[in-house]
Amino acid sequence: MQTRALGPFNVSAIGLGCMNLSHAYGAPVTAEQGEAVLLRALDSGVTLFDTAALYGFGANEELVGKVLSKHRRKFTLASKCGLFRDETGKRTIDGRPATIQRTCEDALRRLRTDVIDLYYLHRWDKSVPIEDSVGALSDLVRQGKIQTIGLSEVSAVTLRKAHSVHPITALQTEYSLWTRNPEIAVLQACKELGTAFVAFSPVARGFLTGTLRDVVNLDAKDVRRSMPRFTPENYAANLHLLDGLAAIARDAGCTQSQLALAWLLQQGEHIIPIPGTTSLAHLDEDLAAADVRLPVAILARLDALINQQTVKAARYSPARQAEVDTEEF
Repeated sequence: MQTRALGPFNVSAIGLGCMNLSHAYGAPVTAEQGEAVLLRALDSGVTLFDTAALYGFGANEELVGKVLSKHRRKFTLASKCGLFRDETGKRTIDGRPATIQRTCEDALRRLRTDVIDLYYLHRWDKSVPIEDSVGALSDLVRQGKIQTIGLSEVSAVTLRKAHSVHPITALQTEYSLWTRNPEIAVLQACKELGTAFVAFSPVARGFLTGTLRDVVNLDAKDVRRSMPRFTPENYAANLHLLDGLAAIARDAGCTQSQLALAWLLQQGEHIIPIPGTTSLAHLDEDLAAADVRLPVAILARLDALINQQTVKAARYSPARQAEVDTEEF
């Protein structure tokens, strides 16, 4: 597979977001299926695996550690702190230095490793100056427990403040044809600072695959049920976009998922998408997108079809939006 720079690392142009195996989209898959997906990705040339303390409330880090620790030299490992379930079971954002230190110790144990290559602040705790949280992460670098620092769901202004304390290797946030917020300022800021941009939900939480036509039957615990774009009314209003997307995919000679990922890869050499899946077939499909090259005319048709003006509804509820620091149109 083609590779891209991620700070001091050279990683596969498409990484694997591991969240789906343990968290967010209904019941987790079996341990056997999770192992099969992780090992297929590794065997297929994926060298960036992304997890977090939040995913499955530790279960995802444990799965990644159990399956991949014996292959540790073959890939770059990314995890996240600052967003987790506390001892009472409550979803908590906590960026205090002591909490970051403790969360990292727990992550190292679950991941069965001595060092995490890229450690993100999953959410900026706005009650703690970003300089303090990044200072705590830089302490972990000095201790040899992490190699590099990342941020998730922050603005260009916050990125620059953080970068003044310690180099930020990667910024991760949602980016796809139907979520264009990074184009406001963060993509350019990353480019200027030499920070990789890691795009999560690159196929729009399933929308851009074209296979999710009805959201009524989503699992009761599926996080998409709380997202405005996935209410039955709003989703139905956006479905008309998929017919045009399917036509463009046919003309490009690829699937809709591959089209969405190839579009992302061509937005900048510093962009690394991390699609997630529980399916071996979908994994193979996604990874093949690295070899798809879209002509300028196809890119223009995509930009005109799906953008911030043609997609109905916000990506997060007001409560979840308040947790992030991303620019909004």
